[in-house]
Amino acid sequence: VQLQASGGGLVQAGGSLRLSCGASGGTFSSHGMGWFRQAPGKVRERVADIRGSGLTTYYGDSVKGRFTISRGSARNTVYLQMNSLKPEDTAVYYCAADTKIPGRYDYWGQGTQVTVSS
Repeated sequence: VQLQASGGGLVQAGGSLRLSCGASGGTFSSHGMGWFRQAPGKVRERVADIRGSGLTTYYGDSVKGRFTISRGSARNTVYLQMNSLKPEDTAVYYCAADTKIPGRYDYWGQGTQVTVSS
């Protein structure tokens, strides 16, 4: 089972991007899925996550009010809508899923680069 993230790119400050993460070879529809990011020289940060039901979400303080996480209708895809982007949002963004213990992410996709220019 693999997770594939896409949608990164270069955007000016104040702009928007939408990241997508889909599963292939299996399903994560009943599991939590999340987005993490890592900027050069910084530790990985949990950005947002969403439970399998799609009803419970978490957002990091730095993105609250600007980012929205959601699941596709089949709940096997997770999206991250990023609005009002700031240069400090620049990072490699990773999607992940927790299949055994909620909140313990054990499946990871490849990263997608998000660069926000000032």
